[in-house]
Amino acid sequence: MTTTAKALADLKERLKSSDRMPLVFLGHGSPMNAIEDNAYSRSWEELGRALPRPQAILVVSAHWMTHGTTLVDVSALPRTIHDFRGFPPELHAAQYPAHGDPELAREVVSLLASHHAEGDDTWGLDHGAWSVLARLYPEADVPVFQLSIDMSKDLDWHLTIGKDLADLRSKGVLILGSGNVVHNLRTMRWGGKPYDWAEEFDGYFAKNLENRNLAALADRKAMGSLFTMAQPTPDHYLPALTIAGLSDDKDRLTFMNDSIDIASVSMRSFIFH
Repeated sequence: MTTTAKALADLKERLKSSDRMPLVFLGHGSPMNAIEDNAYSRSWEELGRALPRPQAILVVSAHWMTHGTTLVDVSALPRTIHDFRGFPPELHAAQYPAHGDPELAREVVSLLASHHAEGDDTWGLDHGAWSVLARLYPEADVPVFQLSIDMSKDLDWHLTIGKDLADLRSKGVLILGSGNVVHNLRTMRWGGKPYDWAEEFDGYFAKNLENRNLAALADRKAMGSLFTMAQPTPDHYLPALTIAGLSDDKDRLTFMNDSIDIASVSMRSFIFH
C-alpha cells in the first residue's frame, strides 16, 4: 500500500466518528489531472469516497484572484471556466455542471462582512475548482461555490480570514483549498529530479504545519529568497494558508501526495479532521 493509500485508509476510519466536516487542501497541478488516469487523479477519487458527504462545498482556488476586495460566487448555476491555453480539445470541452448555493453563499458574504466581502454572479468554477471536483464528486451533485483570494493582502491576512468561516464545518460544508505549496512554472522541467529549493520549501511547509507553527508559514521576511523561488507570485500558496488558518487544536493532520511534479510544483495535499 502506498503512503497516500495508507493515509486515506486511516483517514476514512477516523472520519466515521467526526461531527464536523474536515478541511481539505489539494495540490491541483496540471488541469490535465481532470481527465487523465494517474496517481493524483486516483488519490482524489479515493479521497472523495473517504470524505463524509457534504451539504455544500466552498472552494478557495488559486485561480480566482481579486485586488482590494473579497468576492463570493452567488450564482445558481456556476459556469465551467476553461482558464488555460495549449491543452487538448477534450479538456476544453470538459464541463462540471454542479449547482451553486446562492443562499449559503450570501451567508458567507455576511460572515465575512469585516473583510468587506461582496457577492458576485459572474465568475463560476475555474480549473482550480472543477479539475479536482470532477474527481472528488464526478456526478457534480453537490452544490459548490467559490471564494476569491485578495492579492492585495499580506500572508497573515489569508491565514486569518478563514476563522470567520469555521462554523460552516458543523453545518455540513466542506471547505476546500486548491493551489500548490510550491509553484514555479518558470523553472519546470520534464523528467528531471525536483530542485533542491522546491524540496526544501515543501519540507519547511510540512514541518511547520505539523508543528502548528502557522505564523512561520506567513512570515515572508523569514522565508526570504526560498519563498520567492517556491512562489514567484503567491496565488497558489494563499489557499493553503486559508485552510491551515481554519484549523484548530481539535484537528488531526493527514498528508497525501507529498511529491514534486515537473521539478518545481509540489502536489502536497493535506486534510484536517
